[in-house]
Amino acid sequence: MGRISTKENKTVYQISREALGYSREKASEVLGWISPERIEKIENEKSTPRSDEVLEMSIGYKNPNLCNHYCAKECPIGQQYVPEVKIKDLSQIVLEMLVSLNAMHKKQGRLIEITADGQITGDEIQDFIHIQEELEKISITVETLQLWSEQMLANGSIDIEAYNAAKSK
Repeated sequence: MGRISTKENKTVYQISREALGYSREKASEVLGWISPERIEKIENEKSTPRSDEVLEMSIGYKNPNLCNHYCAKECPIGQQYVPEVKIKDLSQIVLEMLVSLNAMHKKQGRLIEITADGQITGDEIQDFIHIQEELEKISITVETLQLWSEQMLANGSIDIEAYNAAKSK
């Protein structure tokens, strides 16, 4: 095992690598095609990682959150369209989903009223924006649940073979 850095403000990539106790050389072996020198440049922010490198690190470091972090924080397109998702406990995810679904259930009639004529008029805009915000909360909660599932699969908390078999049915 390599030395653990005492540097402050470590990147998520370095934190993920070190969480597994990997040196840059060991990480390079695990990742297969990313050199220790390239890992160092990414971790020291001398070079921005490419999406394929982040995907490889997310798999090799067993940290699917790296992909969301990259898309939400580093990719110019993702910064515009991908919300940052934080890993949460399953119970918190489920409760947030139920709150959002209940709120949308209450607003369902208003959404129908607003959109029935195919136009959103001045007196409907504020309600429409609130409904959009509630739908965004649902979307983020779904993404959070997906990320939670991927993390549980990566660390072995969910049997990946059983999961894949059930999903393919």
